[in-house]
Amino acid sequence: MAKKMVGKKCPKFKGECTSGLTLSNEDFDSCNLVIYFYPKDSTPGCTAEGQEFRDNYKSFKKLNTQILGVSRDSVKSHENFKLKQSFPFELLSDPDEKMCKAFDVMKMKSMYGREYMGVDRCTFLINHDGKIVKEWRSVKVKGHVDEVLSAVKDL
Repeated sequence: MAKKMVGKKCPKFKGECTSGLTLSNEDFDSCNLVIYFYPKDSTPGCTAEGQEFRDNYKSFKKLNTQILGVSRDSVKSHENFKLKQSFPFELLSDPDEKMCKAFDVMKMKSMYGREYMGVDRCTFLINHDGKIVKEWRSVKVKGHVDEVLSAVKDL
C-alpha cells in the first residue's frame, strides 16, 4: 500500500531532463507543479497520457502550473519521445529510481506470469508553497488529465 503524500512537502528532487536541463524543486518555487510518473516512453498508455497533458498544456500554463513527466527511461529516450509527440514540457530521467522511491510509486507488477517491480502510473499536484495537495494513484489514462486540470482550477 502506497503511503499518502497529501499535506506533505514535496520530496526534494533533482534530475537530468530533456532540453539539456537539470531540474529540481527550486525551479518550480513560484508556480504550481504537476508531476506525473509513467512506466515507459513510447508505449500506448504513456503516449496517450502525455498527449492529453500536451493538448491541455496552455490551460495549465494559464493557471500558473508547470508539468513534469518522470520515468526511469534515459534522457536520450525521453528526447526522442518528447520530439516525436511535440511535448511542450520536460521529461525527467530517474534511472536509479530515487524520485520514484521518494514519491512511493514503485509497485509489484505482473506480465505474462512474471512478477517485477515497476512504476505505478501516478500524478501529484504540488502548490506554489511546495506542498502536495492532491495525488492520483494507479491512474487510468482516459479522463485523467481533465481531473488534474479541474483540481488545479480549485487551488
